[in-house]
Amino acid sequence: MPSFDLQRAAETFFANFDQAFTSFDGAIIAARYVAPYLAVRANGTSECFPTANAIAMYFQKILDEYHRKECRSCKHRDLNVVAVGNTGAFATVTWDLLREDKSVVSCWRESYILVRCGDNLKACASMDHAQ
Repeated sequence: MPSFDLQRAAETFFANFDQAFTSFDGAIIAARYVAPYLAVRANGTSECFPTANAIAMYFQKILDEYHRKECRSCKHRDLNVVAVGNTGAFATVTWDLLREDKSVVSCWRESYILVRCGDNLKACASMDHAQ
């Protein structure tokens, strides 16, 4: 049985997220998460989404807001991954939200708890860092 390459799986998770983001479809983004999902904002408030549908609705609201602010894509950078046992990881990235001309709308750091689902990773929690 081939070994699981955590770094590569995390890189794939975030590269696929970058690509899925351009759909501006909350359900497509939500497919990368497991329920329940916990979102912690930079101000310390949090919200838990108990179902896949609730996760999709949450992301659709965020995507609609980003689109109104002229965001058309995103990219991640500065990925740092730490293994958590055999089935999980703690990953932190910097996100850049981009306009059509690739200028930056917004930028922040975010950390994720990722769990192994077969040969892939999915997020069960994330925390935005104070900017």
